[in-house]
Amino acid sequence: MSTTPLRLAVIVGSVRDGRFGPVVASWISAQAARHDRFEIDVIDLAEADIPLALPAVPPALEPDPQRPAGMRDLTERLAAADAFIIVTPDYNRSFPASLKAVIDWHFTQWQRKAIAFVGYSGASGGLLAIEQLRQVFNELDAHTVREYVSFPRYYLLFGEDGQLLAPAEPEAAAQVMLDRLHWWAEALVAARAVAA
Repeated sequence: MSTTPLRLAVIVGSVRDGRFGPVVASWISAQAARHDRFEIDVIDLAEADIPLALPAVPPALEPDPQRPAGMRDLTERLAAADAFIIVTPDYNRSFPASLKAVIDWHFTQWQRKAIAFVGYSGASGGLLAIEQLRQVFNELDAHTVREYVSFPRYYLLFGEDGQLLAPAEPEAAAQVMLDRLHWWAEALVAARAVAA
């Protein structure tokens, strides 16, 4: 087993006003830091230029398409990651358009990498979005881990300081998810090195 930390990108999927995503991303990033086997990069999609109009040739057919200048840093950070945690709400039984756009603008950046999910919403805890994201990332040749963390009625679970009111169960779920994510990410890093 390697002692070098794997590069983990935590992606804040919501960009709308009043979003709760940064609070959830901060929490899971702290859990990953406690896990002590990841180098963490929090990527907030609200800070990137992500047009909804895609190039004429899909990124799957042209892995390095001409992207907007405001997306360059985002693309480099996605490419550098060994694993991802997607932090997503669900909007109207699906995930945010901002997240779909950034997924569709990229291809090799997701390919043969491990992905985990942390969901939050009023009722489902983001599970509806997570299930759809699994299908999308499967098409992109990424591996989504089975374990996840979910926050239904998140507004009752976090205090005004952004900390969980009852942290034991979510923290335990996060550690199981991070263990599995690390296992798969490490295996896929090794496999990509052999295939290179």
